[in-house]
This record gives sequence, C-alpha cells and structure tokens, in this order.
Amino acid sequence: MSDSETSRYVRVQVELVLGVDDPQRLSAAALDRIGADESMPDDERAHARSAVREDEAEALAYLVEPFDLVKEVPGIELAQASWTSEVIDYDPDAVEWGLDEDDEDDEDDSEVGVEGEVGAGRV
Repeated sequence: MSDSETSRYVRVQVELVLGVDDPQRLSAAALDRIGADESMPDDERAHARSAVREDEAEALAYLVEPFDLVKEVPGIELAQASWTSEVIDYDPDAVEWGLDEDDEDDEDDSEVGVEGEVGAGRV
C-alpha cells in the first residue's frame, strides 16, 4: 500500500468502563436482541442465550455494536471493527484508571491524533 492509501485510515480507540446497575434488565435486552437476529443459526442462538444469562459482559457484547457509533458520521466508511467485554475490578481512584495518563506521551509525538479505545462487544 502506498502512503496515500494508508493515510486515509484512522484508528479510533475508546475504552469504556460501564457499571451494571440492573443485570436482569441487561440480560433481558441481550436475549431480545438474540431472539430478533434472524441470521443467527439455532445452535449459536442457544449458546448465546446461555452465555448472556450467566455473564453480564457477554450480555453487553450482544448489545454494543461499533458500527452504531459511527454510522451517522459523514464522509467515513467503517473498514474494520473488533471489540471485547469483560467483567473487571474497578476502582476509579486507582492510578491505572487515570484518563489523562497517555496525554503526556502524546505531546511528544509528531503525528496529530485523538486517542481512546472502542470497547465492549463481541467479534
């Protein structure tokens, strides 16, 4: 690929930490989404239903769709997307969760960019 071909791509990374206040509601919404997916084979549907009943991260993975984040942005085409979700221990006061920790490193970079991480979903 030439420089002009590769420069038209931008990687957007967003990291989200979500609090699950109502696991039953989250699971129910994921089950509804799975039930409405006409393209999902029956054996995969059974596995998906079992997974979202047992794991909030799995339920969230069926509800978060990266395409939905950018589908209304003019002048772009989603070339590739991947996302994951996992249950984590979260302490908002811990140093490793600081949102500005990468800003100091970015000031020395010669390229201009917006940094974050797109998260939560299934591949």
